[in-house]
Amino acid sequence: MGILIGIQLIVIILFSLLGWAIRSQKNYWLISGFVTRSMTEQEELIKNGYPKKTGSLLIYTGIGMLILLPLAFTSFPFVIEVQFGFMLIFLMGGFVYLSKFEVSGKRKRSFWISSTLFVVVLGFVSVLTYLGYEKYDLIVKDEEFEVTGLYGEVWQLEEIEKVELMEDMPEVTWKINGFGLSTMSKGQFKVKGYGKSLLFIHKEAPYIYIRVSDQHIFLNGENPGETKKWYDDLSKNIDEVTGHKISSLHPETQIH
Repeated sequence: MGILIGIQLIVIILFSLLGWAIRSQKNYWLISGFVTRSMTEQEELIKNGYPKKTGSLLIYTGIGMLILLPLAFTSFPFVIEVQFGFMLIFLMGGFVYLSKFEVSGKRKRSFWISSTLFVVVLGFVSVLTYLGYEKYDLIVKDEEFEVTGLYGEVWQLEEIEKVELMEDMPEVTWKINGFGLSTMSKGQFKVKGYGKSLLFIHKEAPYIYIRVSDQHIFLNGENPGETKKWYDDLSKNIDEVTGHKISSLHPETQIH
């Protein structure tokens, strides 16, 4: 959480400094594409108040994120989503509004471009968020098990080399390809002591660790009861397929 708060503070400071430099110090060259405009267009933009309003938009975005920052110190589970959701909507919505202050000959075109971009980006982020929070299940069959949903796969029970029910999740050090959300992690991550691992975890113990053909998998359910049921189902079918008790695959583990 400390790293995420640090990133948010950097973004807040960056927006505030850029907004101040544009609005108060008239560093209009910081506005994308401004210096490539003709002198006539630059003068019209300045007359319309476009540069100053751009600076104000950046400053207000930083202020809004600063107001929301204390949420990080509460138990609210969707802090990151709210922070960056606000940034996305307020900033891109602001650029749609700024199209009103474009040069007269490009005003309509600017409005449609910024509006279309807003809708496309918002739709794309919404779909990604939905996929990230999409529920996954562990389905155990006679000779295989499957994790459903995005990043899910099917593995053979006979290929399982180790299974363990863990009360503490090892430290996740880096996201490779996946979703690192406030209440869930899903996809490929680096895990300390295990290397590249496939995660399907909610931020609530316990966790099931499975090693299948040198692939490391960590997963759990939405609550401890569901996780324990998954573990029991997996244990039972492994016993039937391999003829070995699940405890022989992880003798160091104690189930609570």
